[in-house]
Amino acid sequence: MKNNQATAQKTAFSAANILLPKKEHQSEAWAVCACDQYTGEPAYWAETERLVGEKPSTLRLILPELYLEENDVTERIAAIQQTMRQYLIDDMFDEYPAAMIYVERIQSDGLCRAGLVGTIDLEQYNYEKGSISPVRATEATVAERIPPRMRIRSGAPMELPHIMILLDDVKKAVIEPLAEKKSSMQIVYDTNLMQGGGSIKGWLVPADEQARILAALEQLGDPAVFAEKYHLPEGTAPLVYAMGDGNHSLATAKAYYEQWKAAHPNADTANCLPRYALVELVNLHSPALQFEAIHRILMQIDPEALLADMTAALDLRTDSESAQAMEIILNGKITKYFIHKPTSNLTVGSVQQFLDAWLKENGGKIDYIHGADVVAKLAEQPNTMGILLPDMRKSELFPTVIADGALPRKTFSMGHAADKRFYMECRKIEE
Repeated sequence: MKNNQATAQKTAFSAANILLPKKEHQSEAWAVCACDQYTGEPAYWAETERLVGEKPSTLRLILPELYLEENDVTERIAAIQQTMRQYLIDDMFDEYPAAMIYVERIQSDGLCRAGLVGTIDLEQYNYEKGSISPVRATEATVAERIPPRMRIRSGAPMELPHIMILLDDVKKAVIEPLAEKKSSMQIVYDTNLMQGGGSIKGWLVPADEQARILAALEQLGDPAVFAEKYHLPEGTAPLVYAMGDGNHSLATAKAYYEQWKAAHPNADTANCLPRYALVELVNLHSPALQFEAIHRILMQIDPEALLADMTAALDLRTDSESAQAMEIILNGKITKYFIHKPTSNLTVGSVQQFLDAWLKENGGKIDYIHGADVVAKLAEQPNTMGILLPDMRKSELFPTVIADGALPRKTFSMGHAADKRFYMECRKIEE
């Protein structure tokens, strides 16, 4: 089936030929959590294995990153690719041509997160810092994390996304109107999700609604609208799609596409399958979407020396407030500091830039921690210091990526592990 995705439309998002398991294969065992979650909790994936058993499951089509460093990783990848081909041979899927799927995910906290599944044009995506493409990374992409994922994608006949891309759609013009149309749309799945993942429903978006969606996305990407919205000079390249989750997965899809292009110099890239990647769009302003700070713990250091150097470099003060604030835990005491010489648009950026340089020169280790109570506990150890960072406001995301090029790594967490994307939809990436 020809793809016909590259059209004259002005947005990187489009419909796709989407594969979904036939109704008889849609069980709680089918959808499993994003592969980059629970990497330090082998018991979670062991329980997932037990729950799936012999039933058809996306567990057989993905590699939990817990196993990336295992000795049998090559055999695991070969088994994944073979299972993909077997599922296709066994006709386990229904294919929905030129489809978008409206998703409602009930999270573990009971809140409903709406999303829209389709494809992103990788020609309009660049993860390099300073990119002016419509689709951009929100944090630094670590090149070393791409090759292991390339081993999985290369030779795989299809893809499964855990990629979530954010829209700064304050007017809620793209996704939210679909909630009122559900009764007239075809439901294509409705299932609970395992291990506290909540539940999920998906509806097929009709052609007229797809046209409305594309028009709304084009409006978000209109240069004049974009410049006015963010108080930028006219002609500034619009940022429409900002990475939320799955940054390295999309970077891998991009690398695979570039490799494919190099191997097929005369191919019709406008309609080739590797040019696109299946993603879910989510509105940044969804009330179900919460940003949580990721704190820092510094170990095997001289904490007094680190604090003295940081004070000098960032002009830290306790008696004179500024916009960038943090709390430092040292010797059982929590002290609030204000940065008067920021080097980034965000507190976390100023702090991380300093720490990267200091650790490189002085040695020591850094870890990234969710939860202030955990940081406080770890900071009780000798030669250790904790840094508590403020939550990033949603309104800061797009302006910071526009201004700084990308956020520092581990700037924020977009919800808990149980609420990350579960694999449901698939898409062929080879003919």
